[in-house]
Amino acid sequence: MIVLLAGIIVLHLSVLVLLLISTIVNSWWYYGESNSLDIWQNCTWGDSWNCQQYTTNEWLQAVQAMMILSIIFCFLSVILFFCQLFALQKGGRFYITGVFQLLAGICVMSGAAIYTVQYPHIHGERYDGSYGFSYILAWIAFPLALCSGIIYIILRKRE
Repeated sequence: MIVLLAGIIVLHLSVLVLLLISTIVNSWWYYGESNSLDIWQNCTWGDSWNCQQYTTNEWLQAVQAMMILSIIFCFLSVILFFCQLFALQKGGRFYITGVFQLLAGICVMSGAAIYTVQYPHIHGERYDGSYGFSYILAWIAFPLALCSGIIYIILRKRE
C-alpha cells in the first residue's frame, strides 16, 4: 500500500511540475535562429534576451487562464488528497481529489487546444517555426492528469 501511495504522489507531483514548467518557461513556439514565443511574452536573443509583452488578445488570455486554472486545480487536489488521506474513513474513495485532478487535466487540454487552433490569431502569420518544449510538456501533462484523476476516483482508503 505504501508503494502504491508513493507512486500516486509521485505521479501527481510530476503532473504539477510539468504544468508549472509549461506555464512559466518561455518556449511555446520557436521561430528563426534564437527567437521564442510564450503565452506571456515574445523574446529574441541578441547579445542578451529582449522580451516584449503581448498586446491584448482574447485567445491568448484564454490560454493563460486555462493554464493557471490547471495549476490551481492540480495544487488544490494535492492538498485535498493529504486532507482526505488523514480524515477519510476506511473504505472511502478520494472523489473530491479525483474531480479536481480531472478538472486540471481538462483545463490544460483546453489551453493547449486553444493555442493549437488559434495560433494564427494569437501571434499572426509572421512567425514561421515549430512548437517548443513547453507546449509539448502541456500536452504530456494532459493524459497524466487524467490518469491521476481516474486513479484517485477508483482508489479506496485502507488502513
